[in-house]
Amino acid sequence: MAHTVDPPADRAALLTDVVGSHDEERPSRRLTGRWETLVWVAAVAIALLVLKQVFWPFAKGNQYYLVIFLGLTLPLVFLCYRPTAKRPDDDNPRLVDWLLSITALLVGLYPVLPFGGGGFAGGYDAFLDRPVLSTADVVAGALLLVLVLEATRRTTGPVLPIVCLVFLAFAYYGGYLPQDWGFAHAGIDFPQIVNALFNEQSGFYGVPLDVAATYIVLFTIYGAVLTAAGAGPFFVDFSFALFRRSRTAAGRTAALSGFLLGTVSGSGTATTVSLGAITWPVLRKAGYPRENAGGLLAASGIGAILSPPTLGAAAFIIAEYLQTSYLTVLVWAIVPTLLYYLGIVFAVEADARRFGAKPVHVESPGVWPLLKRGGYHFASLAIIVVFLALDIPPFTAVVYATGVAALFAIVARSLRAGFSWPLVRDWIRDLANALAEGVRGALPVIAVCAAAGVITSTITKTGLGLELAAALVDAANALATNPLVVLALTVVFSAIAVSVLGLAVPVTASFIIAWVVLGPALVDLGVAPAETAMFIFYYAVLSEVTPPTALAAVAAAAITGGSVIRTMWQTWKYTLPAFLVPIAFVLTDNGSALLLQRPFGDVLWVTAASAAGVAALAVVTGGWLFGPARWPERALCVPAALLLLYLQPLSVGLGIGLLALAVAVNLITRRKTVRDKTAQEENAHA
Repeated sequence: MAHTVDPPADRAALLTDVVGSHDEERPSRRLTGRWETLVWVAAVAIALLVLKQVFWPFAKGNQYYLVIFLGLTLPLVFLCYRPTAKRPDDDNPRLVDWLLSITALLVGLYPVLPFGGGGFAGGYDAFLDRPVLSTADVVAGALLLVLVLEATRRTTGPVLPIVCLVFLAFAYYGGYLPQDWGFAHAGIDFPQIVNALFNEQSGFYGVPLDVAATYIVLFTIYGAVLTAAGAGPFFVDFSFALFRRSRTAAGRTAALSGFLLGTVSGSGTATTVSLGAITWPVLRKAGYPRENAGGLLAASGIGAILSPPTLGAAAFIIAEYLQTSYLTVLVWAIVPTLLYYLGIVFAVEADARRFGAKPVHVESPGVWPLLKRGGYHFASLAIIVVFLALDIPPFTAVVYATGVAALFAIVARSLRAGFSWPLVRDWIRDLANALAEGVRGALPVIAVCAAAGVITSTITKTGLGLELAAALVDAANALATNPLVVLALTVVFSAIAVSVLGLAVPVTASFIIAWVVLGPALVDLGVAPAETAMFIFYYAVLSEVTPPTALAAVAAAAITGGSVIRTMWQTWKYTLPAFLVPIAFVLTDNGSALLLQRPFGDVLWVTAASAAGVAALAVVTGGWLFGPARWPERALCVPAALLLLYLQPLSVGLGIGLLALAVAVNLITRRKTVRDKTAQEENAHA
């Protein structure tokens, strides 16, 4: 008999509360009173500045805008994020926070202030053209460096600032290293370091901050508007309505809801928390153990960062680094996303049978009533894709999509409650709140992108990236001489390096560091830049579900009450296919078909082979085929998966043969088990 789960009385309020109380980064303050009003006004003003820049950019150029953007957003970090994780009773900013905020405002805007870098002799252009920075310039730049590192520590923890300090130490003390070491250099004095950070495009105002200021903040505003319009509850209800009859419905609903909610939150861990608050009661009723449910929630939440049309922040950086359109990056992500969720679906099917999951009936409207009431939430997502296809820049497309989402929201409210001035007033207030929440949601990414400029600048000035890439290839050459084996070893070393790096720093930072260090090594071995970028991107994202610091799994365990470590391993089990599929991008030329860069026929057979490989991996991790999969079937599926993901005709044929053999063994074993069980029952009856 199906169990019934009543929906929360106010699912929108629950989603908002959960997302607001848990972030991918460290928890932000809960401001009250006039401090909340002040930050709200500042955030709305910044949002309007960002929107203004889309249609009426500053005449002095993009870097001028980036200076103003960082100078206005950095102070908000010190007001919105406390210096320690412990939440006091009074969570409003202290005196030291105000001092840091005011200092950040002054030194951040220093290059454009009349009494600052521009001075009274030529303004901002004169600051950029100075051959040597003045003492005041160096002091301002040094203070900005300290403040950026402190802002990053407050939002993401101490690891990334420590990494930045190590790179700075390498830049300054490089001249003291033995010169016969491959990565030694002449050393850079402190004013030159500050000049590289403060007055060159490879520093604070490089590609990462540019992406944060022109793409990411607009997409976080878009997500906040969708949330205010009620898209989150609609997506969850829609998922429930699609799958509510089957015994695998609970798991399928969690996977689909994670994908859809990702378009709203843009954060894997925040999506996991939102998803868990709604679907954990259903998974529990269906019979899921706590750790397995937590693993499913974490895997579904993280998948949102990998999924079009609103990929993670690093996807925008890929588009900038490769000088391609964001739509192209979205197209590259289509097949890998399908394979990722296919692996989760296979795992859900296996779990439902292994645990004996039960159907759970959820009180929610049917699919068609839901689409009639809230189907307009899909319209803005479609607009982004259509506008990108029309070669409209993504930052313009997302602004139009945001406007459409807001317009549909007020029309829907008017149809339900009747048009009135109070309704318009409430809509304007909600829209302003969404603008403010969008800016506040982007603050951690802004801090990370500014800090990433420290690393990229150091690598550029010292040539460290090329040296480390050469060292990686040399290590692979030391272990093998065959070019294919060298490439395979380099790929494995790179995957491990990105995964380990991602344990300590956020996705965006780990992608940037890995791209400048590991990217050249793979490109030198003949891997195309697109495949290299997507390979690094996927491993940077998947590091968030890698033990022992899988944030999404920790969040899921907190919701289900399961063991954190066991939840981490269950998450890893659900996402194992996703760890191996990116390797298929780079090992052979056929891997480019997974990114839709080959003829349609190649795309079909490569996708089918990869799907079969994912299925084989699901048998290994899930222990189920047509019945329980014992060690012979699972042992056959390991080489089958590896051969299928190598994506060469011969290896694919061998992989299919091994998988077919595993299926045959499983069917024979299953029939024998059924016959033995029937015989036992007959004997017992007799």
